[in-house]
Amino acid sequence: MTAESPPALPPVPAAPSAWPPPDTAPPPSVPPAPPPRPQPAARVVRVRGVQPGLVAAWLLAAVGLTVSVLLWQKVAGMQEQLARQSAETGNQSVEARTLARQAEESTREMTGKVAALETKVADMVAYRAQLDTLVQSVARARDENLAVELEAAVRVAQDQAQLTGSVEPLLAALRTAERRLARSSDPQLAPVVRTVARDLERVKAASIPDTAGLLSRIDQLLRQVDDLPAANDVGRAGMSNGGLRGAPAPAPESWWARLWHNVQTEAQGLLRVSRVERPEASMMAPEQVFFVRENLKLRLQGARLAILARQYEAARSDLAAASASLGTWFDPASRRTQGAATLLQQIQASTKSADLPRVDDTLVALGNAVAATNATAGER
Repeated sequence: MTAESPPALPPVPAAPSAWPPPDTAPPPSVPPAPPPRPQPAARVVRVRGVQPGLVAAWLLAAVGLTVSVLLWQKVAGMQEQLARQSAETGNQSVEARTLARQAEESTREMTGKVAALETKVADMVAYRAQLDTLVQSVARARDENLAVELEAAVRVAQDQAQLTGSVEPLLAALRTAERRLARSSDPQLAPVVRTVARDLERVKAASIPDTAGLLSRIDQLLRQVDDLPAANDVGRAGMSNGGLRGAPAPAPESWWARLWHNVQTEAQGLLRVSRVERPEASMMAPEQVFFVRENLKLRLQGARLAILARQYEAARSDLAAASASLGTWFDPASRRTQGAATLLQQIQASTKSADLPRVDDTLVALGNAVAATNATAGER
């Protein structure tokens, strides 16, 4: 191999001369000289010396190239980041549009539901107004019919009390009327409230006789009528009086003593001296005594039936007639007659307080309230 000769170096330009002087600039019309064209690669130019400006230019070019590369890389990174952010933003914008459409659809649905709810609320308000009107009308009708209902209930309770002989129906009716009147706001019923309270206290304080006890006493008296001595029943009266006044004498031991005792007793019964205060009773025939006893039984039976029917006036009348018959036609000195008279007086005393309390004041007050209510309804 032959050694190649080094390439020829370009000629070194001559040093600039001192002319023109430094303080004068070259004329502006003269363009600078073009740089020398590079020689072919085959030639090697020998540099005797390197200019500082060229080195600085090359350094500046290298620095600029480095900076440009760095800037280009940074710009490339920024472009990639911007691309990613743009893609993410695009995805987010798609999601946002999807969510916006869903929100819009939900808003439309909610708007429809709100409109339906508003319609229902309006219907409910209308129904509430109608219901309030209906309740007010019912309340007015209830107040108007309250007096009529209470009057009918009290009348029925009074009839039940008369039939059963108990004040429980009256107490129940008056208590119910008091509760219902207390809930009423009608000022026309205020007098009725006070009247009902007074009648309720009076019915509570009423004493009801023992009907079963009265009937038992009358039955006992009926069983004693047949044993009562009549006023003209001399033999029975003497026997009853003698037997009741003292203890019977002891029977004699010997037969002749017993015979003499019997004769003496019969002789004493042959004649009786007494004062006749009621000649009509003494002149009564034995057949009439039967009818007197039956009449007394009929009077007692009538009193019994009257007590069962709660007709205490009729019962007192029959008992008074029975007492008069007992004192007129029967022997008042007999213990049996006296016991029957005492029992009859107890029965009469029990029937004196046997009248059931009446609630006429409440019925009158309710009738006035009904009339006032009807007048108010007629004005309307």
